Order: sequence, then C-alpha cells, then structure tokens
Amino acid sequence: MLDPTKRFSNKVENYRKYRPRYPKAIIPLLEQECGLTRDARIADIGSGTGLLAELFLEHGNRVIGIEPNLEMRVAGESMLARYPEFSSIVATAETTSLPDASVDFVTAGQSFHWFDPEKARAEFVRILRPSGWVMIVWNGFRADYSPINNAYQQLLLRYGTDYREVTRELESRDLEAFFAPGKCKSAHFNFNQLFDYAGLEGRLLSSSFIPERGHPNYEPMLRDLRKIFEAYQENGKVAFAYETEMYYGQLSISRADS
Repeated sequence: MLDPTKRFSNKVENYRKYRPRYPKAIIPLLEQECGLTRDARIADIGSGTGLLAELFLEHGNRVIGIEPNLEMRVAGESMLARYPEFSSIVATAETTSLPDASVDFVTAGQSFHWFDPEKARAEFVRILRPSGWVMIVWNGFRADYSPINNAYQQLLLRYGTDYREVTRELESRDLEAFFAPGKCKSAHFNFNQLFDYAGLEGRLLSSSFIPERGHPNYEPMLRDLRKIFEAYQENGKVAFAYETEMYYGQLSISRADS
C-alpha cells in the first residue's frame, strides 16, 4: 500500500473543493460535554487542507495543524491564511514534535485510519494537558443510505485500486480499544451534499484509491460515473448522503494491563 503520507499529493485541489466540511454542531457539543472554550489549544492531527481546523478557528481557538504531506499542508496553510491563530508543522500522529502537556484537545478528521494506534495514543497522552480530550471524527457514506450511495460504492469496488484495504470501516470497538481503559462517547450527524456532475466527479477524484489519468480503467470509470449521475440526478443535481461519526474521550496515562 502506498505510503499514507504521500497518497493525496495529487488529490489536493479536488479534496479542497469537493470533500464535505464538518457539522458546526460539533462545537456546542464539545462545549457542553468537554468544557471546550475559546482559550483551548487544539492539535489537529492529519490536518490536510484544513477542513476540521477551520471549525475550531471560527470558534476562536488556537490550532496547530500536524500534516506530513507537503501538498496538503501547503493547501491548508493557504486556505486558512486569514486566521492568525493557525499554524502548521511537518509531523505525524506518532511524532508530533509538540512539547509535553501543551494542548487541550487532540483532534483527527478523516485521518485516524492512517495512524499507528498504539504509537499515536502514547503521543497524544504526552502532548495533552491534564484533563485534555481527544476527538476523532470522519464523514462517511454508507451504501444502504440511498440508491446513489449504493451505486457509487459499487463503482469504487469495481475500479478502486485498493479500496477494500483502505476503507475497512472503523467500528466502535476499534475506538473503544483506543480509549481504553477509559471510556469514549459518540455522536452522529446526518447530512446531504449536493453535486452537479463536475462536483460528483471531483468528489470521486479526491479519493486516494482510484486509478489515475492514463490508467486503462480511468476513462471507463468516468463513463460509469456519468451513467450513475444521469440515473439519479434531479434538476442537474444528485444528493450524496453522509453520516458524520464522532468519538471523544480522555486518555489515561497507562493501559490497564501495563
């Protein structure tokens, strides 16, 4: 499998334009459940083009983006340049280079599945202040949400280069193991993203597991995508159904079995 820190180098523009943002309802939930304030310092791990970081910057937080991919990091810095409270560094979830006990929240949007869980957990424990929180979130689509979601997933199964390997869905027990021996809570948000054909194509091309231009399957894949769009479009748009899954909790210093 391609190094995850390099997978999105040529996907940046489509990722920035066509990946969905995160529900604003995340902020009041964290305020109520985790004591989030504007003074909290955030380490956003795998910050990418800045989609999750922006949610906290709009809230007034200081956000440090941790992003190992050059192209994604540059795009994030450009998109978030208007926020003086944002900075980003070249680092990974397992080695952030941040000082001990220096942040109040560690966040990860659409990136946790790329981490080494044990090494990342140890690093998060190190950089979090006492009583700090971890919040892991992603925008997922499920085939059973709508006919177009099902057709789109069948397209990915047909043409995706390593779709099955990359997209093994995280399960609640995976996150429970990460937070153990502590507990984590979860929240779910449903929403639709409307696409014209160019948007649907851009959404597809933002994925790291689809064939590149010039590959024998590239043009057939786009022809089939056009057929899907024509089959389900209404007034030139299709609605893509998402579920945002969010898990949040605190990490103890050591495992129960250590």
